[in-house]
Amino acid sequence: MAKPVCLVMGQINPLVGDIAGNVDRIIAAAEQAKDQFKADLIVFPELTLTGYPPEDLLLRPELLRRVEAGILKLKQYIEGIAVVVGHPEGQKGELYNAASVIADGQCIATYYKQCLPNYSVFDEKRYFIKGDQATVFDFKGIKFGLTICEDIWFTEPALQAADMGAEVLLNLNASPYRQGKCQSREVEVAQRVSETGLAIVYVNLVGGQDELVFDGGSFALSQQGEKIASAAVWQSALHPVQMIREQTGKLTLSGTLIPKPSELAMIYQGLVVGLRDYIEKNHFPSVVIGLSGGIDSAMTLALAVDAMGADNVKTVMMPSQYTAQISLDDAQDMANRLKVNHSVIPIDDLFAQFNNSLATEFTGTKVDTTEENIQARCRGVLLMAISNKTGAMVLSTGNKSEMAVGYSTLYGDMAGGYSPLKDVYKTLVYQLAEYRNTLSGVIPTRIITRPPSAELADDQFDQDSLPPYEVLDTLLEQYIAQDLSYEDMVAIGGDPDIISKVIRLVDINEYKRRQAPPGIRITERAFGRDRRYPITSGYTIHSKIQ
Repeated sequence: MAKPVCLVMGQINPLVGDIAGNVDRIIAAAEQAKDQFKADLIVFPELTLTGYPPEDLLLRPELLRRVEAGILKLKQYIEGIAVVVGHPEGQKGELYNAASVIADGQCIATYYKQCLPNYSVFDEKRYFIKGDQATVFDFKGIKFGLTICEDIWFTEPALQAADMGAEVLLNLNASPYRQGKCQSREVEVAQRVSETGLAIVYVNLVGGQDELVFDGGSFALSQQGEKIASAAVWQSALHPVQMIREQTGKLTLSGTLIPKPSELAMIYQGLVVGLRDYIEKNHFPSVVIGLSGGIDSAMTLALAVDAMGADNVKTVMMPSQYTAQISLDDAQDMANRLKVNHSVIPIDDLFAQFNNSLATEFTGTKVDTTEENIQARCRGVLLMAISNKTGAMVLSTGNKSEMAVGYSTLYGDMAGGYSPLKDVYKTLVYQLAEYRNTLSGVIPTRIITRPPSAELADDQFDQDSLPPYEVLDTLLEQYIAQDLSYEDMVAIGGDPDIISKVIRLVDINEYKRRQAPPGIRITERAFGRDRRYPITSGYTIHSKIQ
């Protein structure tokens, strides 16, 4: 029996654009894999050297020079272990999304990604030329094939590697998280195993990058499609896979399985990781949150404390004449439970001054949403002033349901540097709050059970302006994620007038969403990179050709 070969899945969290730092992370991980597991080979994610997605950094010649210097350093410093790394590579004026195998100071194989995604959050055809050849290399008596991310969702790249004699297919990934993605990945990779008979090692990125968050969850399937190894989600990890050549010539893979959490836990942890990495990678020392006593700001506070720790989070309650005492009490209660620095700054005087200053301009008009928005903007100014003075980043607390229909105030509650709940529907906010309280009861029960209100007018509730959130979120999912038409939605069932109103609100509020802060993507169709609609548009439910 031949000596076993230890392959390690190097699930790391690189920083986009930090070539020097990413090279050091690769070297450190390779050394740890060698020392801890006696590893022979370590496989890293897609575009390891640049991080993913590097976007228009790829258009800078200096980036490619730094990548070349990084690969040279890897050749010089890595000893006693082979590494597989992802990187951009320029050839004759064309740029490829590449994976290279470095061993004994040499690059022994390089593969060019063949299937370039150009949908949803992906824009790879803007930068890369697709490859058309398989790459198979022999390492310690095992023939390994290389593929990169999207390649594994199609049959041909894997079949090419199998035809060239590969026994194990290495797949380098930068696959962002969305609900249900873990299961769909494993189903698709199992299909490639079924088609080719190859064992497949799937190594994924972990960590947050602007609006994207990567869950890790690297895994390996045997030639029979059995999952024999899986790494933890939402954390950097080095996870070994043992490969043994039996006397019969059969190659056997083995490893350990780390259970995945529930879907609610996956979402919550993803929001925490996305928020944490945005704050830390952009070097913000702390965050400040306008705490209202409502569910959205409560959920944002819980996420922030879990991401950064209570010492790095400040909350500010900014009551007006319309703020209920129970809102003040609940906000204080939650701040106490999480042990954050909490202040109360009333806005009545500010609001009155604005009204006095505008009295002449508003002569002859009735009080309406203008005055409500002034209150929200008073709060936005206070939060941004605290941010400017202390360096703390303001976290916007709005959710996806509100952003969809414009139930938010520009330069008011939309003010902020990051919006953790931007892709979280209101109904899911409640579910996440219940989930978080199963870990520890940090969100007062009354915050969860009270009817939601912006508290910008007497006896105001969200449902005065919007359908019940259970109805609204269903309609938003149909219109935004499924691209259903008005007629399709009416046919499914529901009040045609409500459906028409919701569609109109979504359509006319694109200008607001363009000015909203970035936030973490957790669904298949998020606002931002996923859904790019024109602000100026005549496309309405009433503009059909008759």
